[in-house]
Amino acid sequence: MSHLVAGRGAAGVTTRMATRRIDLGGRVQGVGFRPFVYRLARDRGLTGWVRNGAGTVEILASGDRAALDGFAADLLARAPATARPVLLACRDAEAEIGSQGEGSTDFVIRASRAAGASRHFLPPDLAPCLECLAELEAPGDRRFHYPFINCTQCGPRYSLIRCLPYDRAHTAMAAFPLCPACAAEYADPADRRFHAEPVACPVCGPRCWFAAPDAPEVTGEAALGATIAALRRGDIIAVKGVGGYHLFCDAASDASVTALRRRKHRPERPFAVLFADDPDQLAACVDFDPATGDLLRAPDRPIVLLARRAAAPLAASLAPGLNTLGVMLADSPLHHLLITAFGGPLVATSANRSGAPMVSEPAEAERCLAGVADGFLHHDRPIAHAIDDSVIRVIDRLPRTLRAGRGRAPIERRLGFRLDVPVLAVGGHLKSTIALGFEDRVVISPHIGDLDDPGALALLARTARDLQVLYGVRAVRVLTDAHPAYASTIWAREQGLEIVPIWHHAAHAAALVGEVVAPDYDRSDYDSPGRDRLVFTWDGVGLGPDGALWGGEALLGRPGAWRAVARFERFRLQGGERVGREPWRSAAALCWGGDRALPLTLPADAALSLHAWTVGLNCHESSAVGRLFDAASALLGLGTHASYEGQGPALLEALADRAPAGPLGVEALPIDAQGDLLSVDWRPVLAVLLDASRTTADRAARFHEILALTARAIARRVRRSDGITAIGLAGGVFQNRRLAERLLTLLRADGFDADLGREIPCNDAGLSFGQIVEYGYRCDG
Repeated sequence: MSHLVAGRGAAGVTTRMATRRIDLGGRVQGVGFRPFVYRLARDRGLTGWVRNGAGTVEILASGDRAALDGFAADLLARAPATARPVLLACRDAEAEIGSQGEGSTDFVIRASRAAGASRHFLPPDLAPCLECLAELEAPGDRRFHYPFINCTQCGPRYSLIRCLPYDRAHTAMAAFPLCPACAAEYADPADRRFHAEPVACPVCGPRCWFAAPDAPEVTGEAALGATIAALRRGDIIAVKGVGGYHLFCDAASDASVTALRRRKHRPERPFAVLFADDPDQLAACVDFDPATGDLLRAPDRPIVLLARRAAAPLAASLAPGLNTLGVMLADSPLHHLLITAFGGPLVATSANRSGAPMVSEPAEAERCLAGVADGFLHHDRPIAHAIDDSVIRVIDRLPRTLRAGRGRAPIERRLGFRLDVPVLAVGGHLKSTIALGFEDRVVISPHIGDLDDPGALALLARTARDLQVLYGVRAVRVLTDAHPAYASTIWAREQGLEIVPIWHHAAHAAALVGEVVAPDYDRSDYDSPGRDRLVFTWDGVGLGPDGALWGGEALLGRPGAWRAVARFERFRLQGGERVGREPWRSAAALCWGGDRALPLTLPADAALSLHAWTVGLNCHESSAVGRLFDAASALLGLGTHASYEGQGPALLEALADRAPAGPLGVEALPIDAQGDLLSVDWRPVLAVLLDASRTTADRAARFHEILALTARAIARRVRRSDGITAIGLAGGVFQNRRLAERLLTLLRADGFDADLGREIPCNDAGLSFGQIVEYGYRCDG
């Protein structure tokens, strides 16, 4: 029964008073939610209090019943743009009214309470909001040109957090005591900096300084000026940002970009480019429209892959052989000041070795980047968690995450089941992430890196520890990829916990289903055969249950119950781990296996490789579509060796996009039923790839079309045999926009319901999430 009080309002109308307790979870800390609640309650004439709990926001409010109804609805409907509130409880609270004082006439914000069951949600780092940018550029404002301006709606979050709940004392900003002016803003519920935990100003906050060999150190605005002058001279400058250091140089200067490639030993991997928020400048360089602008300006400020214009006034060496460019806008006030003052696009690439974690501390940067950077723009705001940029690609008209980093991660999702014990999923070997699963929740870490790098493996261990500490959860089991030689699997075996191996492609399929079936998916969504889905799990490599390397399968079923129903015929690859770095080996495997001459200039050891292939020495059987892409790229002259992972397929897609539009006149590959398995013969594609009467662009386009038609043919066969109409695309091959869009179009036109993940990467970065979904549906119920 509500606490009811009869009284008369100003117009003499009898009012009915009530008290309610409201608990909210989700993303409600670090986003200005308490001041929002305070202002909302005051506007509606309510009394009571709001406070942070253990990852929640707790509210006790009293007032007119109608006002309370509107208040409760507005908590969700009018929440701050960066908040993601979830209603946990709303109940009558007559017994609790005494806790805020009978007859109280105010609504207050109380001190945080860390006790109770944890519902922590780690807030992501947010780009500067429009209000802060306006102050940043206002000469009369006390934060004019201050590189660390922020408020409740913007600024660093995850990168600063040392422990939860999210209060200033628990962040890296604890070392910067507030000056009287900032303290007054922080304490004023009507101010937009009320409890903005990273709040600071030039008097009390972090500072910048510029350092270069044989030059005096300069600070403040002089440091920014020295940085701009160095960039205009063509220098390469390491700049400390929100999550770590980037290397900056003039994106229009081939000399600067070439020097950066030489010094960083990064001969061909594409560089991201930082632009000012200037639509005309962007439109001169990339395909740009309002939707693209919205994506670039989102609070997470991702790198977005966009089509590059042929006449773009940029260095040709930014992305050799590709027709796309990684574009980003300023993710921090410091970057905003730099790009605005420089007046043109800047290369902004992570200051780390390929696959290694971000460099985050000044001394570390100067040690690791000696000989690479000509100067350093440092700052003294500590980075508690180094975090790389997010990478997005628009596929099928929707943004798809290729790498979840700053602004997008950690990713938290609700599960459609309750885990029996807390588990830690450690993903695969490349594009590593980890996931912590407990109760009905999963938290997916930011991008870690490729675990060939010792620094990335150390970061995996640190992230595993930090997530468990932050959420107050200790894992009982570790979920690993079934491949025994992956560094993540080896690390897991050293932890002394129970190990549960998950098959690589089952995790890919489970990740897709776990994301796209329903945002609030429930076990009942998967329990009957009528809920089965056909998922194409196409990638470069992954161990299968039969001991072969899979990557060209279609799996039918649901999480916890998959079976392979289609597979590309296997081919024998020679060279072990070198296969992924040397596309000529995949090309050779197809030509040798298909009785075709290999039209390539091969390295000196190719004859030995042929002999080893013939006798089966250091060989493995693979069905991987990713290796077909490698082979096609080599056969079309795009390179026999790759300087970065996925280079051959990326170049092949760019080449195909240069082919004239129109019908291609190709058919699906032959499909033969071998018992319960459909087997795809890849040999006819060689005739297309080796047809010298056609241009290489035409052959590349035909290759993509053949694969799309083949997948549709498989889906049709499975529909006839199993009645399946729901299709999913999972695995790194579907980062290829041309293939994914063509296949989705063909499937939907044929009456299928076809999906590709959005928030969870389709590549190996999604494996950790998929491992938890797969495990949960095996064990639940």
